[in-house]
Amino acid sequence: MKRAITLHQPTRLEIGAGTVAKVGEWAAGAQRTLVLTSGSVRSHADRLGLPGDVKLFDSIPPEPDDIALTAALEVAADFRPDCVIGLGGGSVMDIAKLVACLWDGAQSLADVVGPDKVARRLSRLAQVPTTAGTGSEAGIRALVTNSETRAKMAVESPHMRADLAVLEPELTFSLPPDVTAATGIDAMAHCVEAFTSLRAHDMIDGFARMGITLVGRYLRRAVEDGRDTEARNGMMLASYYGGICLGPVNTAAGHALAYPLGTQLHLPHGLANAIVFPHVLAFNAPVRAEKTAEIMAALGLGASSDSAKNAELAHEFCASLGIEMRLSHHGATEQALSGWAEEAHAIRRLMDNNPRDMSVADVRSIYAAAF
Repeated sequence: MKRAITLHQPTRLEIGAGTVAKVGEWAAGAQRTLVLTSGSVRSHADRLGLPGDVKLFDSIPPEPDDIALTAALEVAADFRPDCVIGLGGGSVMDIAKLVACLWDGAQSLADVVGPDKVARRLSRLAQVPTTAGTGSEAGIRALVTNSETRAKMAVESPHMRADLAVLEPELTFSLPPDVTAATGIDAMAHCVEAFTSLRAHDMIDGFARMGITLVGRYLRRAVEDGRDTEARNGMMLASYYGGICLGPVNTAAGHALAYPLGTQLHLPHGLANAIVFPHVLAFNAPVRAEKTAEIMAALGLGASSDSAKNAELAHEFCASLGIEMRLSHHGATEQALSGWAEEAHAIRRLMDNNPRDMSVADVRSIYAAAF
């Protein structure tokens, strides 16, 4: 019998072209609204139509650490917002979740790392993604890097559930092709890793299948024509489904291997996931043969019983989208691989979800294959 699960989603979800206008309607009556964003997409804030006093904080980095969170919390503590809006990628939305719950200083980040430690919500929360990859708007988890150890700290709480999430495809029109491709692979990886996980669940499998199918149908179109509204909309929905998968199931070895590439090599999260995806898929294929065949079919690839062939096909899929798949071309050195392997292997909250046991030597072999 399948284990019991709890599924948290935003209270209200708006999907489709023009839905960004719903944010201002939702915020009606707010006196102080804090918009957390990053410099590259801050101009989208003008489209939100927000009432009252609006403060924009656009210094959220791509891989936020506890120092970046502290800066955002200081701004919020001074402003005391009625509403907090995360406008950006997954990093921005993760910080927005934490700020909406912690800005009064009653709890620190150290107090809430782990599941169900956040005491309450302080401000209403809206999430407006400008990429189609993390699906952070769909869930109740936030990741922050420890600035000293470079380890990822995970916070999970239903208090971080969005009151409103808006999937507006036009906000992703300006994403360049390489970012579109990498974030799209990240969305797919969320679905694939949950689908093949030891913790897989029939209900979450349904969301995963829909997400993978949407990536197979629309990612290439979005890469080739950034203003293809149908493709952008499809990818935002794929990302959202991937975010749902992160809740009751979560990711596995693929993301564990990707994290050191972000914290140590400073690769964008989507790119890191794309690089390891083909190799982890192939590694797990012997114990998830039927589901691997489903994944390959949904992506329009020819499934094979040969793990090496599956890796080759998946690699070609990612590379054909314009993703540079070689770690050596991103500044990696062979000497670093063993240390990264140790670090990835130690992320047990993810590694323990993997359907096939992966040793430190296995991890290093995957890094070497991607080198």
